[in-house]
Amino acid sequence: MTTPAERICIYPGSFDPITEGHLDIIRRAASLYDRVIVAVLRHPTKPGCFTWEERVDMIRRACAGIPNVEATSFAGLTTAFARQVHACAMLRGLRAACDFESERELAQINQRLAPEIETVFLMARPEHTAISSSSVREMASYGCDLTGFVPEALIPEVLAKFQG
Repeated sequence: MTTPAERICIYPGSFDPITEGHLDIIRRAASLYDRVIVAVLRHPTKPGCFTWEERVDMIRRACAGIPNVEATSFAGLTTAFARQVHACAMLRGLRAACDFESERELAQINQRLAPEIETVFLMARPEHTAISSSSVREMASYGCDLTGFVPEALIPEVLAKFQG
């Protein structure tokens, strides 16, 4: 008797830093897939605020209580990485209607490059639609309280990045 293939989903992005909105999408995906790989893109021309190593570490700590979630980084095409890890799906979170058009275009390109890998969209919950990594970075630069915006354990680290 054969066993069904493991259903692996990748959730690619910059996660600079990971937010409560990202974490909500990750938790929901973890209930749908056997493995969720949160994958930080190492983009050579977009270094970001946090290093990719810091981002992977923050994701690992934020997801420590979710057993089927792992974090890593990759360089190159997302479809190539998805094939490398034998993913059946690429996950994208949508916060608002304006996100849909750019995400749809990207999904169509990815579908042509890797037709065997589905793009799956999860809508952000209403309480997370205003949260983005860029808004978190801006709030942190002013020393704002980040409770509810980033995982609690990461707040001191995110704030420290902008102090000094």
